[in-house]
Amino acid sequence: MQYSHAPQQAQLPLFEAFLAQPVLPKLKAEKPARSTNEPQAFSELSFRGALEHCHNLLAPVLRELSEEQDARWLTLIAPPATLTQAWLRDAGLNRERILILQPRGNQSALQLACDALRLGRSHTVVSWLSPVSSAARQQLTRAAHAGSAQSLNIRLG
Repeated sequence: MQYSHAPQQAQLPLFEAFLAQPVLPKLKAEKPARSTNEPQAFSELSFRGALEHCHNLLAPVLRELSEEQDARWLTLIAPPATLTQAWLRDAGLNRERILILQPRGNQSALQLACDALRLGRSHTVVSWLSPVSSAARQQLTRAAHAGSAQSLNIRLG
């Protein structure tokens, strides 16, 4: 059996290849709309399946957030009843860094989440809102920017 080989092109060392590229001058300095390294203020995770499996997938996310170097709280807004203190302990979360808030009276979970984000006492505010309308997403994003925080919505289905 015979193999045909394509003729190999001469390869330049990386540095020489870089220098061989034409460099175009920047004509106009533009401020980027948003840095690609800057994290988004609103994120959402959606879990589907058996509740126990969803909790097993959620645990490492919350555990990582509870161990943040930021001295502020990880705040959980109206978590499902299945996320008990025992579950938090068994999942290995740092419960000394977690604040659990429930809406009172006529206050909605969305209003409470926005208030918690705006105050800036939390590095991340986790909510369980479903569904999240585009208006609610904008409210959470604005509040997160105001408090230099992150909004994370969890949908369990």
